[in-house]
Amino acid sequence: MEQRLDAVAHGDMPMLEELAQMHLDTLPNSGLDERTYHLVRLAALIAMDSAPASYLANLKVARDAGLTAEDAQSVCVAIAPIVGSARIVSATGNVLRALGLGEMIPEQG
Repeated sequence: MEQRLDAVAHGDMPMLEELAQMHLDTLPNSGLDERTYHLVRLAALIAMDSAPASYLANLKVARDAGLTAEDAQSVCVAIAPIVGSARIVSATGNVLRALGLGEMIPEQG
């Protein structure tokens, strides 16, 4: 099990390639501008109480697209009345865990 997790963390699993394929055309097919697209995805991650790895994958791309911590905070404020404070607190913890995971994975390139 530990070997599989290590392989996933280093991008050595075909599963990661399949997941990447699922996301290839979602931005242009959504009809949203890139900023709105990433804000909507962040809101969905929070609403679903997603795992840290999901935040890691999505927030890196969102950051590369110019989204800031203030943008993420604004999303939390906007959806808190709908998803509840417990979900927002959970999301914050998962983002912090994702950032920790991101620091453990070596940069590729």
